[in-house]
Amino acid sequence: MADAVSPLRRNPGRLTWGRTRKARPQLMLSRRSRRRLGALGRCGRRRLKRRLLQAQAAGADWSEGACPGARPETARRPKAAAPSPALSPRPRPLPGPRPAPAASTPSALPIPPVRAAGPGRVLLLLPAEQGFTFSGICQMTCLYGQVEVFGFVINQGQPAQDIFSAYTHSYLTINAVHYSLPEKSKKDMKREARALLRAHLNLEDRSWAMKNFSPLCSIVLLERLKNTTVNFITSHPGSCAIFEQESAAQLTAECLVLRSIGIRREKRRKGLQLTASALSALEELVSVSCEDADGCPIILVCGPQDVGKSTFSRYLMNQLLNSVPCIDYLECDMGQTEFTPPGCISLLNITEPVLGPPYTHQRTPQKMVYYGKPTCKNDYENYVDIIKYVFSAYKREAPLIVNTMGWVTDEGLLLLIDLIRLLAPSHVVQFSSTQNKQMPNLSPDYVDCTDGLYTKSKARVRERGFPLPELTGSWEFADEDKDSPVLFMGHKLLRVNSEFSFRKTPRNRDSHNKIFRDLTVLAYLAQLMSPVPKPLSSLHSLTPYQVPFNAVALRVTHSDVAPTHILYAVNASWLGLCRILDDVHGYTRGPILLAQTPICDCVGFGLCRGIDMEKRLYHILTPVPPEELRSVNCLLVGAVSIPQCVFTSQRGLEGTIPYVTTDYNFNLPGASEKIGARDTEKEKLPKGKLHPRSKFHRKMKLLREKDKDSLSQPDRSRADGLYGCTGAARSPRPCSPCES
Repeated sequence: MADAVSPLRRNPGRLTWGRTRKARPQLMLSRRSRRRLGALGRCGRRRLKRRLLQAQAAGADWSEGACPGARPETARRPKAAAPSPALSPRPRPLPGPRPAPAASTPSALPIPPVRAAGPGRVLLLLPAEQGFTFSGICQMTCLYGQVEVFGFVINQGQPAQDIFSAYTHSYLTINAVHYSLPEKSKKDMKREARALLRAHLNLEDRSWAMKNFSPLCSIVLLERLKNTTVNFITSHPGSCAIFEQESAAQLTAECLVLRSIGIRREKRRKGLQLTASALSALEELVSVSCEDADGCPIILVCGPQDVGKSTFSRYLMNQLLNSVPCIDYLECDMGQTEFTPPGCISLLNITEPVLGPPYTHQRTPQKMVYYGKPTCKNDYENYVDIIKYVFSAYKREAPLIVNTMGWVTDEGLLLLIDLIRLLAPSHVVQFSSTQNKQMPNLSPDYVDCTDGLYTKSKARVRERGFPLPELTGSWEFADEDKDSPVLFMGHKLLRVNSEFSFRKTPRNRDSHNKIFRDLTVLAYLAQLMSPVPKPLSSLHSLTPYQVPFNAVALRVTHSDVAPTHILYAVNASWLGLCRILDDVHGYTRGPILLAQTPICDCVGFGLCRGIDMEKRLYHILTPVPPEELRSVNCLLVGAVSIPQCVFTSQRGLEGTIPYVTTDYNFNLPGASEKIGARDTEKEKLPKGKLHPRSKFHRKMKLLREKDKDSLSQPDRSRADGLYGCTGAARSPRPCSPCES
């Protein structure tokens, strides 16, 4: 036992621990002991990385091969060095063995560097396969290389693109694309890049770019975007912070440079992340559109609410535009439209990429019908007829993307089956999510064997005696009300599993959708403003068009309004400017009223600013050009309301604001939601006393059963400003001359 080893002490003394620390590699940013990076926990690795980057930004020069014999001062005291032009320098690698880089993979920068390149200009270098996620708006030009934004690939030499990364949707990411390299040396590539940068940057900025240049690197120029639509939307309270960035906890030099052009760097996880099933569906659809003989597949996108159908459609459009010159888009979702104000069914020809939310790219449709409501409930037949009318304008000269509603239960599912039979898509992209009720797979067999709301299944068609064609995968179905059969082709079903982080809940979904609809209406009204750099004008300062009563016909699409109150519903309303085949001329005085809602072309929209009863004129504000207005002979009033900020936030008004009142009965049929800040129906009254209008409200119930003439004269005069009014909190004196 003499040779037995004595047990070691479990806790070394303080002096022994100090000697051990001095013998360790001197790459420490504090007096705390550090273990190897591989043995650190998640928080420890993140803390060490942050401190390394802070030291690098301060000018420290950490050697890659720190040894135990190095002096402690070289690790704790950074060397004084001139500030580098790069605001995000490349961090040095940690000590220790490093894996050998692949032959075809360039050295990647963990944080793409940025540099101010003049007032309102920022230069960004993106190594291959790296991305820059940001919030805000900017104008992007690819100076060298190739980048991809929201599925659209931008090459060097192409025009600048406006990019809108708003917090209402997923943030956008500028990704460097791996482009093909010819047989050139690095020196030749630098010479080529320097020649391309000479037209955009000065000598100092070009030298910085070449110093940080690497093979397969893309150089991007970001500039401040001056856009009339953005300026008009942000000028209204409640929507001024849509494109603003949150203030960072620590303001760095990079944050200040990016803020100068109106953007902010965001974490990559906040950007758009597509699932594997979505990427697979995109790849197949793009391949089919490019390889198809006629190149005109019909792609129908369906699924529950808030699963990413619109985002997928925008991404698909951008990817298709990389290969085909144009795409057709059929909008069947009237609540959340993509290119038009809400309440429309439209067909558009898309030739430019879509790089932002719907309220940033309002466009003129090829054919459009104003339905007048954000939903088709209780009016399904008219909805189907309008889709047939709009779809008839499709020429099958380009791929067609069909966007459908998120209502896929009960009658909504049956209506979707009708649309599949009516449009005969070649591909159906069905979205599903664990947070929504699962809908059945809309495979060809399921559609064949299921009755729709207005169409019959394959078995029912055989029972009615319609002969089936001999072609494989196609058959005919009969409409319930028509005798002529309609040809239906089979489709391929693509399932996409959605993993979007939901901001909407069943409780706040309606309010969120209302905000998006208001933003779209504001974006359309922004076309009334003069282009930048001219300042914005208030709507009441613009000169409206004067339209005689006998030049246009009127119709309220969503509610029955007494003829004596039709002008109350028209004033201060959102109007669809349409053209019908009937001739409305020949009436001496007007107004001319339509008995039924027509299915007709809509050329645009306007705002009825006032009605002149003496001269019998409508005063209408609209951005539609005069040559298009000459064909307008019908005004349709729907349930789409003007945003409340248009009434309450007009600059230059003094005193009582026109069309806004709190003395309004919101329980009447046809009345929309209130604008006022307080609800007069919920005012606290002394105990034992009734509300001063409670008796009047009881009498107003007679309007649902009897005509207004059954009321007494005082009640009749008060009802004049209430009955049949479809706008929110309109003034009870709408027929006065135009007020400014």
